[in-house]
Amino acid sequence: MNESYFDGGLFQLIGYTLLGTLITLVTLGICYPWAITMLINWKTKHTVIDGRRLRFDGTAMGLFGQWIKWIFLMIITLGIYAFWVNIVMKKWISKHTHFA
Repeated sequence: MNESYFDGGLFQLIGYTLLGTLITLVTLGICYPWAITMLINWKTKHTVIDGRRLRFDGTAMGLFGQWIKWIFLMIITLGIYAFWVNIVMKKWISKHTHFA
């Protein structure tokens, strides 16, 4: 059986998190999908499952379109759709995560 592990480092995670937060704040939240995809890409790039490295092919523009749709649905349902956003986000991430 092959080994599964994560080989990312703490300082890399801190750097990516700070960069994503800074970009999100400077753009008043418009680049939040970019920050999310950047972090997801970093996490998947450093994850190996059964000896096979993961890769993420989602894009910030692809997530941005989904994000706009989800915000619209939250507005018209008076926030009720917010309960589903975490689930549909995980589905979107899973759809774009593959073995390298």
